[in-house]
Amino acid sequence: MNYAYMPGCSSHSSSRDYEMSALAVLKALGVQLEEIKDWNCCGSTPVSSVAPVTSMALSARNLALAEEAGYREVVVTCSSCYSMLKRAETYYRNDPAAREMMAGALKTMGRQFEGMVTVKHILELMVYHLGPERLAAAVTKPLKDVKIVPYYGCLLGRPQKAFDDPETPTSMDEALRITGAEVLRFDRKSKCCGGSVMLTKQKAVLRLVEEILWEAADRGADVIAVACPLCQLNLDAYQTRVNAEFGTSYRIPVLYFTQVLGIAMGLDKKHLALGKTFVPAGRVVNI
Repeated sequence: MNYAYMPGCSSHSSSRDYEMSALAVLKALGVQLEEIKDWNCCGSTPVSSVAPVTSMALSARNLALAEEAGYREVVVTCSSCYSMLKRAETYYRNDPAAREMMAGALKTMGRQFEGMVTVKHILELMVYHLGPERLAAAVTKPLKDVKIVPYYGCLLGRPQKAFDDPETPTSMDEALRITGAEVLRFDRKSKCCGGSVMLTKQKAVLRLVEEILWEAADRGADVIAVACPLCQLNLDAYQTRVNAEFGTSYRIPVLYFTQVLGIAMGLDKKHLALGKTFVPAGRVVNI
């Protein structure tokens, strides 16, 4: 089973561990992701904030490339990429003015798009298309006595016609329960972590991160599972700064949900790129 794959900018750099673990888990499940040739940035936050038309055209180009290669489904791992590409897909199909704009932009690039491609997040692919039974059959090392909180972030459930509820998503909960771990209640599962605003309004974003870490610690979580590169970065890399700012002592590992699945599936730790986090995953990794 093959799907087109749009990795996005972070998958080949800061979130390489996400890509590696996603590819390893899907390979074990018999799914092959084939990277779109000559893909480009999805036009995320920096571009969409100042040039929304350009942003949508950038996403449309990726969809056109996949369609030209004969694919009808594009899988993404990054929540921001998912939001941008899903927006382009939805607007192309439902908004004549947006469709005309994207078609015009693509024409200047010598490309066209017929709207035949559907965008899927990897979490959607695993839970709603491959299915829980297929995931469960691949688990060989259940994560007994491990307590996990699922943190979705604000983008995953909020693109146009997303696959999960924007306020109370459950797809990652379902995937994590299959590993044998105890999935804890987490009321802040879809609360924003501040994303790239950390670069300009650090004190405000540190407060957002602290609130998320506080609840995870209060619930007794051994690990926070995420599905977004920016969420992973903020919750993991800035824990030391949060502790300095608020007088706290958080040391909670933050892993991609694909890494958690890979551990439970008994996959090679090197293929899951474990060990890259600022806060060591310790016991969870060594099960």
